[in-house]
Amino acid sequence: MNAPGRERTGGRILIDALLGQGVKRVYCVPGESYLEALDALHGNAIQVVACRHESGATFMAEAEAKLTGRPGVAFATRGPGAANAAIGVHTARQDSTPLVLLLGDVGRDFIGREAFQEVDLAAFFAPLCKWSARVEEASRLPEYLARAFHVAASGRPGPVVLALPEDLLRESALALDVSPLAANHPAPSVVGLVELRKLLAASKRPLAIAGGGGWTQEGRAALRAFAEINDLPVAVTFRRQDLFAGDHPGFAGDLGLGPDPALIATAKEADLLLLIGTRMGEIASQGYSLFAMPVPEKTVIHIHPEAEELGRVFRPTLAIQADGDSCAKALAGLPGANGPWADWRAKANRARLAWATPQPTGGALDLGLAMGVVERLLPADAIVTTDAGNFAGWPQRFLTFGGRRLLGPTCGAMGYGVPAAVAASLAQPERSVLACVGDGGILMTGNELATALQQGAKPVILVFDNGMYGTIRMHQEGRHPGRVVGTQLANPDFALWARSFGAHAETVTRTEEFEPALARALAAGKAALLHLKTDPNIITPRATIADLRAKAAGQ
Repeated sequence: MNAPGRERTGGRILIDALLGQGVKRVYCVPGESYLEALDALHGNAIQVVACRHESGATFMAEAEAKLTGRPGVAFATRGPGAANAAIGVHTARQDSTPLVLLLGDVGRDFIGREAFQEVDLAAFFAPLCKWSARVEEASRLPEYLARAFHVAASGRPGPVVLALPEDLLRESALALDVSPLAANHPAPSVVGLVELRKLLAASKRPLAIAGGGGWTQEGRAALRAFAEINDLPVAVTFRRQDLFAGDHPGFAGDLGLGPDPALIATAKEADLLLLIGTRMGEIASQGYSLFAMPVPEKTVIHIHPEAEELGRVFRPTLAIQADGDSCAKALAGLPGANGPWADWRAKANRARLAWATPQPTGGALDLGLAMGVVERLLPADAIVTTDAGNFAGWPQRFLTFGGRRLLGPTCGAMGYGVPAAVAASLAQPERSVLACVGDGGILMTGNELATALQQGAKPVILVFDNGMYGTIRMHQEGRHPGRVVGTQLANPDFALWARSFGAHAETVTRTEEFEPALARALAAGKAALLHLKTDPNIITPRATIADLRAKAAGQ
């Protein structure tokens, strides 16, 4: 890294600042608006992963950040490139993931003229991120970068976007390097913890619900210890299953899409809800229906790192400003509340075990039975990524997490699964990575399979092909049965397509074919894809299109 105050180009100052922040990898689609930054990346310690679309680049950066806890970094060019990257920024915002997106921009002398590909990038991204800005002086790049990383990782983690005029990156300036500042993670107050324990001790049927971003392995372990000390049932929010071990006797399940009805009944029957780290948004609260809004009819303790979130949607009995990770560590150090909850906890766990036991769901390729195979063959420390779609109900319901990580978009963004798997394999190549994606999502960002082969990433990709946008078809059949518009898909031979990239690939049409095919894919030593041809009538693990039409006809 250059000495403080040395004259450098803006591009060199920028990359030196990234090195100073400890960045090891950036994802990008190259653009002429940040050529000087690309040149400064030549030959240094930062790995440059050139992607095939800006959405893939930002999804990869977001997934790496979820996995490592450090801000992911992506580059894109102005205008069209920035617009393509917006989906990853939105995902990072709703998923509370630290992300820094660096955008080449039009020159300062052209601004305001609607120059080629000009967009007011700071204004465009302002509603989607924690902070957005346009840098106007090359000498201030270290200051802006240091602030960007601190903001992205502190409090409720999230995305930051900086616009970098191309002439600023070309010009030379004297700049002082700025050392990293540790992220700020608010811890709970002693008064809050005392009141929390008092309320918990007075409850008869408590349920802890964990979610949100920013969790560490130590925080997960502390959450488990807290639950064990108090013999508490613990649920998690949508696509946060890896916060609590799925095989733990205190695990009650996940409050996601299509949840276990028994868990919903448990949450409604609970007289105290301890919300740790989660906003308790629309999905987790099942459309804001688990308790009365805006004044709950039961005791609700809400722990969240943003003061603005506390009391915004509902008024909790006790509000504690703290991130879930820090609060779990503090809670684990408290003496147990000695509540009579063993039977209550065991009842919730029995319901979870029954719900998570793979059952035959029908079809020549039975996905319920296939998930039992995945559970047996997939290593206990594997990383699983999911895309958006009904198919995700099978892995999310039937696979066990805790030792395994789950990377999925809680915002429901399609196209996430493949890029996330590529990034996970690059970030932690010693671990097996399994991507689950539908036939809709795979053709949105599946071109990043080329990135995987180029970079040496080795994910195994399961493509669930039922020839439709399944989630929308489900809603369509429920509200307008038989009136199919816009949800049917004509698909390629995905195995042939994947082999054209150089991946190992097979097509699976029957249940008995799945286990040997998965074993070969896991042992392939390179990116692999299994094209799973599924029955289009079996729309979810517990419903068929025929069921939906019959129900609608009976209304």
